[in-house]
Amino acid sequence: MANVSVYNMQGAEVGKLELNDAVFGVEVNENLVHEAVVAHLANMRQGTQKAKTRSEVSGGGKKPWRQKGTGHARQGSSRSPQWKGGGVVFAPVPRDYSVSMNKKEKRAALKSALTSRVQDNKFIVLDELKLAEIKTKEMAKVLDALKVSKALVILDEVDKTVIASAKNIPSVKTTQVGTLNTYDVMKYDTVVATKKAVSNIEEVYA
Repeated sequence: MANVSVYNMQGAEVGKLELNDAVFGVEVNENLVHEAVVAHLANMRQGTQKAKTRSEVSGGGKKPWRQKGTGHARQGSSRSPQWKGGGVVFAPVPRDYSVSMNKKEKRAALKSALTSRVQDNKFIVLDELKLAEIKTKEMAKVLDALKVSKALVILDEVDKTVIASAKNIPSVKTTQVGTLNTYDVMKYDTVVATKKAVSNIEEVYA
């Protein structure tokens, strides 16, 4: 089993934590991780884009000029794609971009992502993360003490003070165990989790 250091909010090491190999010590499956990231990004797409084809643009019913004798190229409608105000060729229409993955694949991908963070020494455990008031500066101090900048912070519960304090830091995202996903784990350079959050992750995914 992998052992990681446990730090306090001042960045001092206060102990060690043994991680469950069933979650944090699996064989990393890069292909599954890639599939999970692609699926996540695809599922975030709204798919509401729309443009009009030549059959949907209003007007253009009358032939712009007679077929022959004008010196111009023949034209059948002023709503053809080459005309200003004309329709769009192969116009995009609303569609569903969602990609499905089965539950076992999602879990395996998340475990692989977490394992890779542990192996790269990019997984930091905090004994607790509590702030007295909503203050971005206080949250930044904690991250500076841990020497991390672009971080995913995993909380064991919804802590509105911590969430609001981290909200204005562009390179930081807070999440809970229930909303943890492979994309976020891979997107951020470092994963910072409270000791209780680690316990919850092991309980849910082991």
